[in-house]
Amino acid sequence: MTQYELPITGLPIGAVSPLVIVCGDPARADRIAGKLDDATLLSHRREYRAHHGHYRGRPITVCSHGVGAPGAAVAFEELIAAGAQTILRVGTCGALQPDIHAGQLIVATAAVQNNGYGRETVPDGYPAVADPALSLGLARTVAAAGHTARMGIVLSRDNFYAGVAAPAAPDYRAMSQARVLAVEMECAALFLVGSLRGANTAAILVVDGNVLEAAESMESYQPGRDIVRAGVDAAIDCALEALAGAA
Repeated sequence: MTQYELPITGLPIGAVSPLVIVCGDPARADRIAGKLDDATLLSHRREYRAHHGHYRGRPITVCSHGVGAPGAAVAFEELIAAGAQTILRVGTCGALQPDIHAGQLIVATAAVQNNGYGRETVPDGYPAVADPALSLGLARTVAAAGHTARMGIVLSRDNFYAGVAAPAAPDYRAMSQARVLAVEMECAALFLVGSLRGANTAAILVVDGNVLEAAESMESYQPGRDIVRAGVDAAIDCALEALAGAA
């Protein structure tokens, strides 16, 4: 490692653009980078694969962050240290409302923190909220592209495959009654890091199933379905357009 590389992601300090798209899967980072002009690989260490290129003339960095809040927070922290000022997450989620189905888009405005990362990072009661202007701009971009998106609160949790009944596990039915739209794993960390470090953050999520109908399992989880893939393509395009129009 040189003095110009950050210790965990290997991101070169100063080489990350102010505008950044993040996603969990390194393969999805490659997929997003394929839509950029002059894309080059910045770094690839562990689950963190980063590219840099241009979209509509604006420099944009793309970086994967892996699964779960702690590892993702490392990416967000080091991206900001390397130059990021605006970070937009493109991810997937499980619906918590009966009228939300696979392939639909959600713009997350805030996140319920049901994870250990938040408890170790900020005081109790500290909110995990997205940047309002960036979120509204993202929603307008979705509408301009002819798509629809629900805006609202999502649930961020640490566990994917269920264990035994545990006090810390969220009650999906209660969350649904509280009008929480969907469950995922990294938005709360993104919004917290953004608030702590002064970066603008937002998230657009693609529904890959409804957890009220079938809880997460190896049998029910099918993120590779055509309807989900089409939703991800739409989310990527909208994220790029939103960043291209960001102040």
